[in-house]
Amino acid sequence: MVRNIGRLMSLITIAMLFHGCRTASSELSDISRTGAVPELYGAGVFSTGAWDFFMAWTPDQRDVFFCHASDDFSTFEIFETRLGVDGRWSQPVHPPFASRWSNSDPHLTIDGRRVFFISNRPLPGETSNEARKSYDVWYADRNADGSWSEGHHLDAALNDPNGNEWSPSVAANGNLYYGSNRAGGRGDQDIWISRFVNGRYQAPENLGDSANTPGGEIEPWIAPDESYLIISGARRPDSTGSYDLYISARRNGVWQKSRPIGAGINTRAAEFNPSVTPDGKWLFFSSNRPHSPPFGPRFDNPRDERNVDGIGNGKTGDIYRIPMRTVTKGSH
Repeated sequence: MVRNIGRLMSLITIAMLFHGCRTASSELSDISRTGAVPELYGAGVFSTGAWDFFMAWTPDQRDVFFCHASDDFSTFEIFETRLGVDGRWSQPVHPPFASRWSNSDPHLTIDGRRVFFISNRPLPGETSNEARKSYDVWYADRNADGSWSEGHHLDAALNDPNGNEWSPSVAANGNLYYGSNRAGGRGDQDIWISRFVNGRYQAPENLGDSANTPGGEIEPWIAPDESYLIISGARRPDSTGSYDLYISARRNGVWQKSRPIGAGINTRAAEFNPSVTPDGKWLFFSSNRPHSPPFGPRFDNPRDERNVDGIGNGKTGDIYRIPMRTVTKGSH
């Protein structure tokens, strides 16, 4: 979820008003040429009229994490649901690692055995039982029986005691891309990378002006092979709304300058929290764009109209998806 909350809410009010990802440039065409339109997704479960954001899928795409924010953005929640053999999603619940505190931004490793997330819970060894004022990166592992472990603090230099870490997106080689307001950036929020070398996370590196501007960039999603990167950005010269999605390709080891992801995705509203399914077919993101019924297939069972009350009202975020084949890859 976009993080500079005071500025975000003002901008929204004004605006309102990992495995198998295909990477060849020839497979990705400009959305403005295809005429594809993002579709609202998961009415009644994933899109509910609350601040709904982010989708993190297991490799078989039958288990998914997603998030809610409180109306004032003071707290975040992670939920998990599973697709049954009957084709229905289970009642969303908090996973064991996210049953307390404020938790957000789950990202799964390519094998689905570890999930990284952020939390404001007390750090190991702290005697206080109060929530911290900032967010660090934590992780949980999949147990042999398929359940999730409790959360563990990531003991690495990427966690800045004086700043926040957001949206820790993990590549197949273990490298973590994330957003942070730590010192040394180009804007109020920047994209950073912590490389995974010999089993340890290294000191973070700023991704530079290929991704970052004096505006603010946050919430990265990295392709498993690090061939492209999708981010949320705000207050850039090429911004359309309060937050927009940008994409950058990595060519010969060099990140190309990020640019708007394509017509039809970015609007005068806010688009944020991108993710791509493990099979590489779908781009998911959240938006507070207005949307009138019908809402597409309903996912709640049994149906309850309270589960869709507020969808598309432009005051909260809903989840959308669009085929990745229609998304332009970055720079030419």
